[in-house]
Amino acid sequence: MHRFILFLSFDLDVDSAEARKGADPVARSRGRFAARRGLFKVLDVLRKHGIRSTFFVPGWVAEQYPELVARIIDEGHEVAAHGYMHERLDELSWEEERKVFESMVSALRKVVGSNLYGFRAPYWKWSSHTLGFITSYGFVYDSSLMDDEEPYIISRNGIRLVELPVDWRLDDWPYLEYYRSLTPSQLLDMWLEEIRYASENNGYLSLTMHPQCIGRGSRIRVLEEVISEAKKLGAWLPTGSELAKNVLHNQERVKEHLEG
Repeated sequence: MHRFILFLSFDLDVDSAEARKGADPVARSRGRFAARRGLFKVLDVLRKHGIRSTFFVPGWVAEQYPELVARIIDEGHEVAAHGYMHERLDELSWEEERKVFESMVSALRKVVGSNLYGFRAPYWKWSSHTLGFITSYGFVYDSSLMDDEEPYIISRNGIRLVELPVDWRLDDWPYLEYYRSLTPSQLLDMWLEEIRYASENNGYLSLTMHPQCIGRGSRIRVLEEVISEAKKLGAWLPTGSELAKNVLHNQERVKEHLEG
C-alpha cells in the first residue's frame, strides 16, 4: 500500500523558446544541453530506480530532435504535450492558439501515435480559450493549474478532464536557472520536507524538472535523492496518464470543479 503520490515529471524544452524568440547562439546552447547531456543523465537515474515518468515535450522539439523522443519512449516513459515552440498562450489570439494546438498535436502524434493523453501549458500560462482547446483535442489530463494540493476533475460541457496541480516552488527552473536563488542543496532540503509532509498526510506532490537544468553537473543528485527518499517513505510514482486513470476510476472520492 502506497502512503502518498509523487508525480515526477520533466519538461523537455531544449531550445524551443529560444528558437522562437530568435535568441543568440549562447542562449540556445544552454537549452541544447538537454539534448547533448542532460536528458541522458535523467534517463540513467530513472532507469537505475526502475521509474517510468512523464516528459512534457513541445511539438517543435519532437520534430527537431526525434531521436530524443524515441529514446524516451523506448525506455518506457510517457510523452505529453507542451506547446509547439513553448509559446505563452495568454499572449495569443484565438486563431494563433488554435494553430499552436494543431501544430503541437500533429507533430507529437507522428511520434507517439494515439497515445497522447496529457497537456501542460508552457510557462503554466492559460488564456481564456485554453481549456476549450485542451478538451476539444481530446486530452485526458492537464497539469498547469495551481488551485489545489490534490488532483481533481474539471467538468466542462459534459467532458471530464483530470487536473494534476503544480506549484512554482516545486519546479527546479526558478530556483536554479531564472532567479538562481537557491543552491541545489537548499532546493533538495525544501523538496525533501515537502516529500515528508506528503507522506505524513497521505497526500499528493508534483515535482517538475527540466533536463537542461537538473541534468547539469551535481544538480542531478537532487533527482537521485528525491527518488530515494520518496521510495523509502512509500511513494507511488506514476506517469501522468496512470495517475489520471486512477483519478477517474476513483472519481466519486475526487473533487469536481464545474466550468462553463
